Amino acid sequence: MTQAPLSRPTASAPLWLGLSLGLSLVLAGCGDTTQGDKAERPEPGVYEPTRNGPHGAAEGSCWGKTVSPAVIESVTEQVQISPAKVNADGTIAKPPVYNTETRQQIVRQRVENWFETPCNEVLTVEFVETLQRALQARGLYAGAVNGEMDAATRAAVQKLQRSDGPDSGVLSLETARELGLIAVPRSTL
Repeated sequence: MTQAPLSRPTASAPLWLGLSLGLSLVLAGCGDTTQGDKAERPEPGVYEPTRNGPHGAAEGSCWGKTVSPAVIESVTEQVQISPAKVNADGTIAKPPVYNTETRQQIVRQRVENWFETPCNEVLTVEFVETLQRALQARGLYAGAVNGEMDAATRAAVQKLQRSDGPDSGVLSLETARELGLIAVPRSTL
């Protein structure tokens, strides 16, 4: 019985071993990279009311916010690098040299737009059911009246508020008052 000759290890064997080990370490690190609940929670105020409102907010009040992004424009201009060389008789010996430069310029800064909202303890199942019925009556909500402030309810709230309120799925206090869900305070004379 004859045996096949043993093959000599090639110089690339340690390379493949190193690559496979490195790949397995990279893949092992591709698991869940969230840091607890922090990565899963939306920014307070943007998707849900928060008590951490703007500076000077009344204690115990709740707030929502929308963010108006910065408006940036590209500005392109010709910048003179060297001036023209003019002869004694007024003729141009060498024309000026210009360079085209493009830069970004902020036209309007990013702005956080705060608005007062009903607090979470007001957003009971009964309150949200009433909100859903009010949205249904206006043709904005087609979902079930289930008392849950779900994505469909927030989308309907955003449609309602978009025209004259905040462009947000967080119900503003003003919108809740316009819908008759929260009493309007009497004005004192």
